[in-house]
Amino acid sequence: MSNSSENFTRYREHVYMCVLVEVIKKMKMTSKPKMSMQHNSSQNYLEENLRGIISTMVAQFLQKLTYEEVQTTVKELFDFAEKCKSLKLHESPLECSYQLMTIFLEHICNNQGMVDEHVFSDCCNINNTVRLKCFLLYRKDDAGHSDIFQILNPEHICEVDKENQASVKEKYIYETSRKHPFLYAPTILTMSACYETAVQSCCQEENKTECFQIKLEPIRKYIREMSLRHHHLCEIGIKFNHKVAKSVELVLLTKKQLRANFSEIAKLAVDTKNLHQTCCEGNAIACAFGRSQLMNDICSKQAILSSKIISCCTLPVPFRGECIINSENDDKPDLSSLQLSRFTEDRFVCKQFTDKQDDFLQEFLYEYARRHSELALPVILRVASLYQNLLGKCCKIEDPSQCYSHGKEMFQGMVSESHERVKNNCDLHEKLGANNFHDRLIVLYTKKAPQLSAQELITFTKSMAAATTRCCSLSDEQQFVCMEDAAKLILGVLCRRHDAEPINVGVGHCCDDSYAFRKPCFDDLQVDGTYISPPLPCDQIISLKENLCKAQEEEFQMEKQKLLSNIVKQKPHATEMQLQSITVDFTHLVKKCCRAEKSEMCFQEEESKLIEKCQSLLGGKLCQKMSTQDLC
Repeated sequence: MSNSSENFTRYREHVYMCVLVEVIKKMKMTSKPKMSMQHNSSQNYLEENLRGIISTMVAQFLQKLTYEEVQTTVKELFDFAEKCKSLKLHESPLECSYQLMTIFLEHICNNQGMVDEHVFSDCCNINNTVRLKCFLLYRKDDAGHSDIFQILNPEHICEVDKENQASVKEKYIYETSRKHPFLYAPTILTMSACYETAVQSCCQEENKTECFQIKLEPIRKYIREMSLRHHHLCEIGIKFNHKVAKSVELVLLTKKQLRANFSEIAKLAVDTKNLHQTCCEGNAIACAFGRSQLMNDICSKQAILSSKIISCCTLPVPFRGECIINSENDDKPDLSSLQLSRFTEDRFVCKQFTDKQDDFLQEFLYEYARRHSELALPVILRVASLYQNLLGKCCKIEDPSQCYSHGKEMFQGMVSESHERVKNNCDLHEKLGANNFHDRLIVLYTKKAPQLSAQELITFTKSMAAATTRCCSLSDEQQFVCMEDAAKLILGVLCRRHDAEPINVGVGHCCDDSYAFRKPCFDDLQVDGTYISPPLPCDQIISLKENLCKAQEEEFQMEKQKLLSNIVKQKPHATEMQLQSITVDFTHLVKKCCRAEKSEMCFQEEESKLIEKCQSLLGGKLCQKMSTQDLC
């Protein structure tokens, strides 16, 4: 997967260094020669990490269980899982893992306490073939668990680590798994090793708290980012057909391994798509074993795939996988002799399109991605969609070649349009500044999705505003990829919110119609004309309290944006000047009253003026009940 954010690159580099430290440590602790470590088998990996993998599976499905309860369940499942360890490679640990999953779900359903606590009764009343899908619907990555990286008592952590290193690592796996139920098991295991290394390192330092903060922050952000990406990939597999999921993997693999031929990339795309499906189904053992096998396969072909994974392939499992996934794109080969013209000039294009449409379009996707590896995934998919629609139209007319010969110009037009959207966004951000740009997003998305609460809209647009600030500071080419990459993840979160509780028809259309065109669809989405806002008097919209004087800048901005969102819900066609007037007055009055000797009295007096202005804007006839007077 291509990661364009500079910040994420920095976290990734930190994690990579952690991986190297962990590998060196393991090499010092073992007498095995380097070559045996290079060829550490998937089976050995499964044997050494089986308890941690089962712990991950249990905690991700049963997020409310305590650490002790998870360990009890793991122990009950472990005896059967031991049989998976004893299988020979030609026998299938995967088959064993699926049997374990069935036993695990049966174990839950036979435990009435678990069923009641997690509200699983509807899942337990259906047969095994659809039971798993039911259970998966209950996994929540916003369960509000406490941040596992808050180091409240470093001395205690170091004392526990000294007595029992395994316990510290197991608790980390438990907390990470329940907080991030869509994060793949191999990533959790790799990061648990990084966490263990950080703890052991910091426990030798005098200022342990500072050391923990420095070493754990990049790990925390890396986990959040990868959890978001894994959840996003799971959503693609569930919401869209297998062709879309395969196309996504084909583009990502092609961009990373530019020297590989089409047949190798096409095979890897199918294998990777299938692995994602396994991991998304929560089968941690099958996920860990499957990824290990896939990485072994990639390393066996490294000479024909990519020059950037050579060092990764010297690492043991699971570090090898995390390293390959985060490796740089390969150097671009000379493709000047292999033009794309055969897709727009060859007179047999329609025959190839008609005879083997899927294969032909996949090959176009591969060839276009190789030549335009600088473009973001969604943009390349848009070009491919454009090409498919073009051939669908052209191949029905008498002179198709004349029709599809304009393809190259159309492809460039699609890229330019996408680029222009990002440029306009960055220009607006520069003109308005970070806070005012966020306010603009609040207004736009309140109009598009007024059914969301003000708090939800603030949280969602905050992510978009932060991505814009980050991406627009990059070079033109980098900001284009960065914004498209960030938008696909952020809009994915919004679409999952829509799936959980439908927002409106427009949002549903943008989420479900086309993965490639999701961002342009949301960009163009207008006011939801079907929404009728419940009457909300201005004295409930506006709240000027003395505690605003003690609020941090972020808290103050949030109060201002709640006001803005609620006014837009009541008056979606209010002009920019009208809305700006209210927020400017709000900001001015807070500053004025916070400087006044009698702040509370000032707020009471000024609040009535702002309420009157709000009421004038909304044009209502409601009487606002105040403690000192009635305003009609």
